[in-house]
Amino acid sequence: MITLNYDRGKIVVDGGNVYLDDIETQEIFPAYKYRDIIKTLKKQKIKFIDNAFEKKQSLDLCSEIKLRSYQSKALEEWKKNDFRGIVVLPTGAGKTFLAVKAMEILQTSTLIVVPTIVLVEQWRKVLEENFKIPIGAIGGGNNELREITVATYDSASIRSRKLGNLFELIIFDEVHHMPAPSYRKIARRYLAPSRLGLTATLQSDEAHELLFDELLGPTVYRLGVDDLSGEHLAEFAVKTIKVPLTDEEAQIYDRQYGIYRKYLRKNNIQIKSSNDYVRFVRRSGIDPNARRALLARKRAMDLALNSQNKISYLKSLIKNHPDEKTLIFTKYNKLVYKLSKELLIPAITHQTPPEEREQILRYFTSGQYNRIVTSRVLDEGVDVPDASIAVIISGTGSKRQFIQRLGRILRKKPGKQAILYELVSAGTAERYISRRRKQ
Repeated sequence: MITLNYDRGKIVVDGGNVYLDDIETQEIFPAYKYRDIIKTLKKQKIKFIDNAFEKKQSLDLCSEIKLRSYQSKALEEWKKNDFRGIVVLPTGAGKTFLAVKAMEILQTSTLIVVPTIVLVEQWRKVLEENFKIPIGAIGGGNNELREITVATYDSASIRSRKLGNLFELIIFDEVHHMPAPSYRKIARRYLAPSRLGLTATLQSDEAHELLFDELLGPTVYRLGVDDLSGEHLAEFAVKTIKVPLTDEEAQIYDRQYGIYRKYLRKNNIQIKSSNDYVRFVRRSGIDPNARRALLARKRAMDLALNSQNKISYLKSLIKNHPDEKTLIFTKYNKLVYKLSKELLIPAITHQTPPEEREQILRYFTSGQYNRIVTSRVLDEGVDVPDASIAVIISGTGSKRQFIQRLGRILRKKPGKQAILYELVSAGTAERYISRRRKQ
């Protein structure tokens, strides 16, 4: 008789060997192989005792949520794939509600993994309101384990060996974080035979697709912003505003960026991809002239991304949209605090204490605040249906980040017209950054 036991992120098979994919393996497997082991044993009609899971009673989960047609279709495709796979839907399209219904279907212990403390509390609130039961939370000072628990990726990873046999369903919110080496541990060390990944921005190469397929399942359903705008998401417009540098800024920019370009020309170096740029950065570690060129480029780009005329233009946007809830995104914390002080706008960065951050978001939701300025902290995790204006003063070339920031203002509300303003310094390399994130 074969017995399955769980031991710190692994399955130990006692009493015999298990054959997977026609290959005799060792008697120790990573935890995520649990489903395949069970299927194999049943298919081969091998009797076994399953001591791997810490079994719990079935839950009685019920909500009044009614899914939209595309949400129901996504859920059906996930069910067809044996309750495994990834669903890609835009921000505001109701991924959380889809997850609630997935939990209703399975009626079992569930771990929801999220990237931020803000999202822990957001998910916890939604689940408690719909299921009318206490929900556990781990991370950010929380350490409350229940049959349904929300945890940050960091906490779920750190405690993976201990918690890995407690949940039969695991939901990865913002699943594009999962391939990070430390977060893969969650997918590998938890038994959870049922797995659901949720994201608005799944961009992956072939290696990542294979990783997702192995640990979670393939993408089973996908819709983009354009598929849902108008009917299910707010109508929106993206307006790229080219803002000139001041004369003094232009002189400094040309001088500094010229040092960088001169070095590239002299050494016959072409930067056509991120890999090219990484190689150039590595070269700067051994070549003093390359380092000088790299620092000159950084000074030039810092100036372009944080130009004074962008701040002046932001003031005019605020004046033109005095009563609309506005999210202002920058790349640098220094600029966040400068704008906050100069324009008297509440600021949120990674340095903001949790209590202060929650209060700012609460006041923003209630309408006591109309604007928030932030760096990257709110790319994920702010849920304000009537936020209608976003302004990107400076950002990266990441398409994912651009889509996430656009998604912050796309939640449907009668008569709402969402606008994302992207401020780009004219005549600088920031134009290429802007072009790259929209491709």
